[in-house]
Amino acid sequence: MEQLLALEMVRVTEAAAIASARLMGRGDRTEADRLATEAMRAAMDEIEMAGTIVIGEGERDEAPMLYIGERVGAAAHGGSAPEIDIAVDPLEGTNLVATGSAGAITVLAASERGGLVHAPDTYLEKLCVGPLAAGHVDITVTPTENIHRIAEALRRKPGDITVIILERPRHDALIAEVRATGARIKLISDGDLSAAISCAVSGTGVHAVMGIGGAPEGVITAAALRCLGGEIQARFRYRNEEERERGRKMGHGDESKVYRTEDLASGDNLVFAATGVTSGDLLEGVRFFGGGARTHSLVMAYQTKTVRFVDTVHMFDRDRPPSVRL
Repeated sequence: MEQLLALEMVRVTEAAAIASARLMGRGDRTEADRLATEAMRAAMDEIEMAGTIVIGEGERDEAPMLYIGERVGAAAHGGSAPEIDIAVDPLEGTNLVATGSAGAITVLAASERGGLVHAPDTYLEKLCVGPLAAGHVDITVTPTENIHRIAEALRRKPGDITVIILERPRHDALIAEVRATGARIKLISDGDLSAAISCAVSGTGVHAVMGIGGAPEGVITAAALRCLGGEIQARFRYRNEEERERGRKMGHGDESKVYRTEDLASGDNLVFAATGVTSGDLLEGVRFFGGGARTHSLVMAYQTKTVRFVDTVHMFDRDRPPSVRL
């Protein structure tokens, strides 16, 4: 099931990427997100599965589609197809697409029923590292201590470590502390999910992600890092009492509890797929040409221990030769 699911899911992220990439630099983040969401939803309904959105665009009354609890797939309302839980971010980096900036992706994770945690649409405090530093960090200690632990695990000095942090006022103290260790910082405006994947891929020059970001993205990140052998540790950080109450109803009332990679993404048949919308450190963006487009995707499967980079040429006009070098 996992191998088939992986191939199908990358088709879904490709469809969303192509749809949203047409608005690159147009200054309309809302429309770019809408196009990605609609394309992703339509592509899912072509897959022979009985899927349930467990991480999506929000609650049912907040999102017209890909809302939490929505049934998707060709067998969503009956049949013998496998039951699949799906976590989606139709367009991570809506601002990046609107401004034509680097690093926007379309992304999803899928697993057998119960394999992905149901999380409220709130914030998580996150600490993400790659395979070599996995098992050596602890979100309950200071960022300074964790940077020294990462450096020791990688056999480097703190000054050789690069940490990605979202550029937000809430991170001012974190940024100051990391700078004091001598570590390098890469501040990003959006896209902590793709940043977390980068820290687990050799050659990106990124060694950790620290700070507070979206909880839905944290679950998808956990799926990716589990496939790659990396690690995420996280704690819920609610913004108000209403979010705290929703968290309690979903079983996440203890804000001191540390959620680890396997807590957030426990499935055995775990799949992660992402497609670049605008070019970044990990994936090329969508490139249009006469009669088609070219996409660059990453698809991973936990059980089969496979990581594939997929370079796809989409021919919209089959009778017209693609004007692209293959």
